[in-house]
Order: sequence, then structure tokens, then C-alpha cells
Amino acid sequence: MIIDIHGHYTTAPAELQAYRGRQIAQMNAPTKGTLNISDAQIRESIEQGQLKQQRERGTDLTIFSPQAAGMGHHFGNERISLYWSQTCNEVIYRVCQLFPRNFVGVCQLPQSPGVSPANCVGELERCVREFGFVGCNLNPDPSGGYWSDPPLTDPWWYPLYEKMVELDVPAMIHVSASCNPNFHGTGAHYINGDTTAFMQLLSADLFKEFPTLRFIIPHGGGAVPYHWGRYRGLAQDMGVPPLSEHLLKNVFFDTCVYHQAGINLLVQVIGAYNVLFASEMIGAVRGVDPETGRNYDDTRPMVEAVPGLSATDKQKIFEDNARRVYPRLATRLHS
Repeated sequence: MIIDIHGHYTTAPAELQAYRGRQIAQMNAPTKGTLNISDAQIRESIEQGQLKQQRERGTDLTIFSPQAAGMGHHFGNERISLYWSQTCNEVIYRVCQLFPRNFVGVCQLPQSPGVSPANCVGELERCVREFGFVGCNLNPDPSGGYWSDPPLTDPWWYPLYEKMVELDVPAMIHVSASCNPNFHGTGAHYINGDTTAFMQLLSADLFKEFPTLRFIIPHGGGAVPYHWGRYRGLAQDMGVPPLSEHLLKNVFFDTCVYHQAGINLLVQVIGAYNVLFASEMIGAVRGVDPETGRNYDDTRPMVEAVPGLSATDKQKIFEDNARRVYPRLATRLHS
């Protein structure tokens, strides 16, 4: 089985954004309201989008979540964020109900700048226990590029981590839209978020406090694999254990890297045990690479072409690591 751990519902019917528009217009008196999207609309959007590409590319299952750029945690207050997150998660649940063999849910959290992450616990528990979701997306910067909240290693985040540990679910560390004009959303803010999160984790002993907590850093870890020597050296200067002991029992990386040399480097530096297959298909980069004739986000052939990668290591990247990092997948895959 080939499990793609990084998929977003970027093809949702236009009515979802219309709902968001009404929410913005009613910002001073927010209500959850209703979303008018039929099962037929969801089915068509998936069959002509993500499911079509699954079949064309030979993948089997996508771990699926709301559109990352659309999370918009910077907008409004915590009540608006809660209603928006609930609505988006309910749509993902419907996708998973309509296509149970192809999609498994991961939830958006109702984060807001300056609001305790404890505010997210209820929605995480609802999505895991009632919807069968297997994880969450955690935004390390709800302000949208201004980093106004404490780092991920601060006790500020502990109520959420405690619930993640209780439920045995990981979080993909994934920023949302950029409000800072200095940072292009997907070209800079995403990569900044990945790299900054890794450095935050390196700088503290979070996993001594939470030894079973698990994070996935997407987009190949941002700048991390390319600068692995820098991070090893910084860890050494800080007097923390080697990264293989300090972080790599709890931190994992996906393969949303859109050229062969980058995939090669990721696997060579990080190692197959900590890399999970992903494509983020129909995501930030949708075009065809003229050098290969394939879509940039068609990452399966790149993983298969990594020099010297054994069949055992390919099995880890394509399936086994996902089952280990997302243990609730076992229930979904056998239901």
C-alpha cells in the first residue's frame, strides 16, 4: 500500500468559500450557520481531482485535511476560528465517508493568535473520537507570519500536547496564509515555518516532557536537510544530545520536495526511518516540470528513483512509517 500523508481539500466546492465570505461579513456577530454542499458536489470534486490523481499515480490512500492556506487562524476571534474549523472538518469527514478506502481525515485546529491552545482540545477530541480522524495540523504561527505566540516548546502548548498524547495522534506542523508582505505564502512562509519549528524543537527538551509526542515537518523539512551540518553543530554547541537521539525519535519529514536531487538529499541525510511519503497533490505547485514531463508534485517516481534505496526502505517510506506515526490508521484500514 502507498500512503500519501499530506493531502488538502483544495478542490472543495465554491460554496465552502461562500460560507467563509458570509462569516467574514458577520465578523461582529459570528454564528456557525449552515453549509449548503451536497454529497454529489463533494463526490464530483474528489473524483475529478484527488481521486483521479490517486489512480493515475498509483497511490492508495491519502491522509486528508482542510486546505492549509485557508485555515486563516489570523482572522477574527476564537469563536470564528472554532466555527470555521468545525465546518471544514465536517466537510473532510464527509469526504472520508464517501470514499472510505481512499481518504482518512486529519483535522484543522481552531487556533487564534494569543488564545491558549487549550482552546483546541475539544475539536481535536471530537474529530478523533467521533469522526475517526488520525491526527491534526498544528499551526506554529497563528498570526500569519508575525510569530506572536510562544515557541512550540513553551508550556503554552502543553494542554494540546497532553490531549495528543492521550489520543495517540501526531500533528503535522503546518502554517497557514501569510499576512506579512515579506513572506510569500507557499514559497517563503511555509518553508520558514518548517525550518523555524525544527529549530524550536532542537532548542529545548520537549520530548523529555512528552516522550511519545510525534510531529511531522512537511515540505521535506524546509531548509533542514540541506543544512543538517549546521543543526548538528548548533546542537553540539548547545550541549544537547545528537539529533538522532534528541529529535529523530519524535520528529519526521515528508517527501513534498519537487525535484529528484532534493528527494535524494532528504532520504540520504534524514534516513528512510524518518521519511514519510507525501505529495500534497493539487496543492501549492500544480504545473508540469518541463525537465521530466511529470507534475512537480508527482513524487512517487522520485522516491522510487533514489539511488541505492532498498526495497525495505521503500516499504518504510511508502507505508510502514505512516502506520507507525499514525497508529490510529490501523483501525481505519481494518474497518
